[in-house]
Amino acid sequence: MAKNEKLTAVKGMNDILPPDSARWEWFEAKVRDLMGRFAYRNMRTPIVEPTALFVRGLGEVTDIVEKEMYSFEDRADKHGQAEHLTLRPEGTAGVVRSVVENNLLYEGGKRLFYIGQMFRREKPQRGRYRQFHQVGVEALGFAGPELDAEVILLAAQLWKELGIEGVRLELNSLGQPEERKTHREALIAYFEQHTEVMDEEAKRRMYSNPLRVLDTKNPAMQEMVNAAPRLMDYLGDASKAHLKAVQDILDANDVAWSLNPRLVRGMDYYNLTVFEFITDKLGSQSTICGGGRYDYLIEEIGGKPAPAVGWGMGVERVLEVLKEVGVEIPQPAADVYAIIPDASVLPQVFKTVQQLRAAGVAVQMHAAAGGSAEGMGSMKSQFKKADGSGARFALIFGSDELAQGKVTVKSLRDGEGQQVQQALADVALWAGSLKSAV
Repeated sequence: MAKNEKLTAVKGMNDILPPDSARWEWFEAKVRDLMGRFAYRNMRTPIVEPTALFVRGLGEVTDIVEKEMYSFEDRADKHGQAEHLTLRPEGTAGVVRSVVENNLLYEGGKRLFYIGQMFRREKPQRGRYRQFHQVGVEALGFAGPELDAEVILLAAQLWKELGIEGVRLELNSLGQPEERKTHREALIAYFEQHTEVMDEEAKRRMYSNPLRVLDTKNPAMQEMVNAAPRLMDYLGDASKAHLKAVQDILDANDVAWSLNPRLVRGMDYYNLTVFEFITDKLGSQSTICGGGRYDYLIEEIGGKPAPAVGWGMGVERVLEVLKEVGVEIPQPAADVYAIIPDASVLPQVFKTVQQLRAAGVAVQMHAAAGGSAEGMGSMKSQFKKADGSGARFALIFGSDELAQGKVTVKSLRDGEGQQVQQALADVALWAGSLKSAV
């Protein structure tokens, strides 16, 4: 590569720039507020984890582990040993690793949430990128169906507060390991009788992970898959009662749901309740949030056995839905734009501007363009920038006014451009009245 050749971002790993970043901040603020009302606490885990964490936690015969992970061998230490590391492809395994490592369940269950980047090596497309972002909730140490319902209600409430309608909830139960074992044997026997319609991937998974064959997107296999033995028919009374309890709580809260006996999710760690929130706003059916119960993952990763339930939500997909449904996202704007006719008054300007900022007023200060400090530009150009900034007021720091201990305040949004002079000594008081009027 030539020394001065222009460098670009990695394909599928995108910059998030203003003004689009305001949409992200607005969304994240909504999420954090809602999590606080549900008493979920934030946690942050490393982006890089041991590869074995995901192989063991997600399952070797999954699309993520087989095809999509960004894995690499770290530099060898002084003994010639090198760690095998992976950029996290999802959030749950890292949260569980941290909970086990830090013994967080010692004093009882924990309600946690995270927001962060994930990485998967797949074909970039709308709402699905190689670096993407997830919001996730994890309720660990709780066995009852009420926690399954709680995390589902949390997501359903978020759709309401974001202004997104028409999101469908699908439920299923994957039962317990012994129930899945019996179903697995019946499923393999069924698939062995229909290999002529199965693609190579399905044949490969038929014995290693037959449940994942049910999740095929191959149209030629749909009729065969739809007639396959249903796990629901192999569930015991306790598993059925658990699902019924979840459904009853959702019904009592007017959250509509439908049963999808083919819903299996993409990771091996789930048991009992699994669910997905689906929208048609992105073209074809698209899952924007999914999860379920994973009572055996904590033990699988080396901790003491403990139940857990949670979900993950694709931020990019949700933001795309917000665009499609026309939700207006407020754009941040300064309260005040400082207009500076003469650079010689900058020390006084800065003193006043800092007082305003300390009082909670957002101030955008005009600055010399093009790297030149010789002049601040014409008043006309400064007013044009002030108007374009979205600020409600312009403060004009003229030399004559400053000499009298005053500054001119001009309204930019009332249509009349009214302006008055304000004593510099009273700027903080004026700022307080400005904020109280918002």
